[in-house]
Amino acid sequence: MSKLYIVPTPIGNLQDMTFRAIEVLKSVDLILAEDTRTSRFLCQHYLIDTPLQAYHKDNEHKAVESIVQRIKSGITMALVSDAGTPGISDPGFLLVRACLQNEIEVECLPGATAFVPALVNAGFPLDRFVFEGFLPHQKGRQKRLQLLAEEMRTIVLYESPYRILKLLKELEEQVGNKRQVSISRELTKKFEETFRGNVEEAIIHFSQKEPKGEFVVIIEGKSKEETIVKSNKEKYGK
Repeated sequence: MSKLYIVPTPIGNLQDMTFRAIEVLKSVDLILAEDTRTSRFLCQHYLIDTPLQAYHKDNEHKAVESIVQRIKSGITMALVSDAGTPGISDPGFLLVRACLQNEIEVECLPGATAFVPALVNAGFPLDRFVFEGFLPHQKGRQKRLQLLAEEMRTIVLYESPYRILKLLKELEEQVGNKRQVSISRELTKKFEETFRGNVEEAIIHFSQKEPKGEFVVIIEGKSKEETIVKSNKEKYGK
């Protein structure tokens, strides 16, 4: 029966590919890839000769209907992104929704997702957390930051090396310079690094060291003490 598989791929270290993921990619008729060049390198490494087709944020709206029709005709496909699990800050949601609406079976394999190791490594409470992915670059960005400043759960953000300092300075304005953060980059790669400290220390660290790689930013949630202090200031001005 035709089917869509969602297949996570390594976020850096190729050894993090699962046996099952390799088996699925070899068995399907077509692999939908965010960047066929990146996926071709992965496929060559694991001797996967399944045909590739581009499926990314610039063509997903136009491509969804034709892909669904091809799957319904009997073609089995797998969806991969450049790294990690498709649909998590990557293309995938639209296709999964369309397949389900057309009664096409969708199966998602477990596997790599960048924020999970970064979150576990942070040392913050994990019983409840908020995943925000990438914040808007301009419109709505400050509003989101203002709302997150009041969030008592651990917060997870993605950020590029070009905006990490901007984000930290915005956090300083919204949550203060003493809120604890854990910032991971180049996860699973040779130069993997995790910085832990407060916002002020993070600004100093990344001002002195050129930011490189994609970043996962974990922010400590607002404490009850912070809430009480803010409430007292609003009531009594102290």
